[in-house]
Amino acid sequence: MSTDQHLIRLEIPSSFHLLDLVQALSDRMSALAGLDEDASHWVSVSVRESVINAVKHGNREDPAKHVTVEFTLAPRTHPDEFSVTVLDEGEGFDCEEVDDPLAPENLLKSSGRGIFFMRNFMDDVTIARRPEGGMSVRMVKKL
Repeated sequence: MSTDQHLIRLEIPSSFHLLDLVQALSDRMSALAGLDEDASHWVSVSVRESVINAVKHGNREDPAKHVTVEFTLAPRTHPDEFSVTVLDEGEGFDCEEVDDPLAPENLLKSSGRGIFFMRNFMDDVTIARRPEGGMSVRMVKKL
């Protein structure tokens, strides 16, 4: 891990009870990063969707499993990148198997847009299986 960064790590149980705390921290970090109100809102939507996915789909709301959220501003002086990494302890999934939310048969579904939102609102999104199990979602907003 680079020491030339500001890092805040939050580990929460697989529950939706602390979702507002994660969002408040996301909003505060966005402000510290210098994002305007619109960009901050879309980062917040992306973070919220990612944490919901980690709790609901990744950890299947198992209270024994945790979700870790890492907020990073890098480099430490004059940051040019704000990244958020969300880790779960679930079984993982293949991104290619996620239904396209824009396909006609999926337009009226009430869920399935989280990854789509993340990819459209952030500058870079990397979704990968973790070697120790679970998934990692890393979202980057260039400053």
